[in-house]
Amino acid sequence: MDIIEVFSYTACRQLSQFIAAVLFFHTSEYALSVWTHGRSNVTLKSLLISKNYAIAMIGALLEYGLEITFFPRLKEYWWISNLGLTMVVIGEVIRKVAMVTAGRSFTHLIKVQHEEHHRLITHGIYGFVRHPAYTGFFIWSVGSQIMLLNPICTLGFAVVVWKFFAGRIPYEEFFLKQFFEVEYDLYAQRVPSGVPFVK
Repeated sequence: MDIIEVFSYTACRQLSQFIAAVLFFHTSEYALSVWTHGRSNVTLKSLLISKNYAIAMIGALLEYGLEITFFPRLKEYWWISNLGLTMVVIGEVIRKVAMVTAGRSFTHLIKVQHEEHHRLITHGIYGFVRHPAYTGFFIWSVGSQIMLLNPICTLGFAVVVWKFFAGRIPYEEFFLKQFFEVEYDLYAQRVPSGVPFVK
């Protein structure tokens, strides 16, 4: 197989969609944080790029490269790839709507002390799920791998991201219950977390 076949329309389209999705996710995340909290209160941590995240993305590109080289037909299931693209868009929209709805109450780092501007947000998208930003990221991350038709990373991203949120949500809610007491307990009883199998 020659290089022209490997980097065919399929590879160009799928890789360009993936790169565009990742770039848009991080730049919009940073821009919304600056818009909400002001430039002086936002650091590069708002880009949400950690060592583990970088390793995951490199792994996704490696899997894609190996499979398009040795199993190119695996990447030709357009209806599955388009389903992944749809998930990326839906996940992105859910997360950004959550950030805008919460306003200054949304932060990337879990608050362990109550701040004056921190409010319990229960309206809008927060009326359907307690952690819509996590819901959105879960859908976005798994969708990005379905879009690339990466079977190994699809499963890997689903498990790793789920485990991350399954640990983060109880930790975050420990503090939310301290900040908002009974109001948060009642909210948590009637609204699901938004991450599968996490109460």
